[in-house]
Amino acid sequence: MANTFLTAQVIARQALANLFETTVMASLVHRDYEAEFNRKQGDAITIRKPAIFVAQEYDRTQGINIQAAQEGSVNMSLNHFADVSFAVTSEDMTLKVEDFDTQLLTPAMEAVSQKIDRDLLALRDDITEEVGDATPNAAGEDYTGYNGDYPWSDSRVLIQAGAILDTKKVPGMQRSVVTGPTTKSRWVAEKAWRAADRRGSTEGLLEASLGGRVSGFDPYWTQNVGQPAQSPPSGQPTTEVNVAFHRTAFALAFRPLELPQGAIDAAMVPYKGFALRVVRDYDVNLKQMVISIDCLYGTKTLDANRAVLIKGADA
Repeated sequence: MANTFLTAQVIARQALANLFETTVMASLVHRDYEAEFNRKQGDAITIRKPAIFVAQEYDRTQGINIQAAQEGSVNMSLNHFADVSFAVTSEDMTLKVEDFDTQLLTPAMEAVSQKIDRDLLALRDDITEEVGDATPNAAGEDYTGYNGDYPWSDSRVLIQAGAILDTKKVPGMQRSVVTGPTTKSRWVAEKAWRAADRRGSTEGLLEASLGGRVSGFDPYWTQNVGQPAQSPPSGQPTTEVNVAFHRTAFALAFRPLELPQGAIDAAMVPYKGFALRVVRDYDVNLKQMVISIDCLYGTKTLDANRAVLIKGADA
């Protein structure tokens, strides 16, 4: 029997589930969420950074030393307002949730998740550290360049990226690397990757995973990294700019939006740091029912020293 109660609340919950399951970068960075309404695009907010502690040698004669949680904070602008709005028919609104999801919500949330990932990947412009030598060696072989560095096409370049983070005392856990499709196709052909177990905490991460933890990083790929017009020849540079980073290098913060007055139906649903608003209303000008799904969020680099770029010479 058709579901005749496809409300904004029902749509919002399903849309949020889709968004949570399809993002890649959003699941790998530091997250912040506060139930602060009356926010609009461009507003500045303050987000908390993870606490920092120092392990000290215990002296029984002195007792413990209680440390203040040095959480710290940083200002962030809510600089992104993602929106997907579409017209629906009366028949659409009487579909079962599963059918409505397949036909309309899934494509809509894929568009939103891709925008969020692209906005987070745009923070690569803040990173100064780079690894990867795109120059073949004198024999033209594809392993190390003239400088002794591994090229982007050899996953051992992650060892160099890890070494940079190690020297900066970046924690070894919660490190990820996100690549584009060209880099992914080269790396997964290596024996070490073919033998690795797939892993991921959500469907989106599972699909994006290249395999088990390699060289101290959990590896993922996304088309949003960018793909060159054509795949480069073996050993030649790629225009993809891959990034290896710790979770606290970047931040993503959502803020809920106010529900509009006078709409036929509206709902705002938060979940694990995400927040989506769904408004269902009638457009008198076009004489059709419209569903509008939007979210307000900000992206920011917390510490550029906790990320390393992996790219070819032409990237």
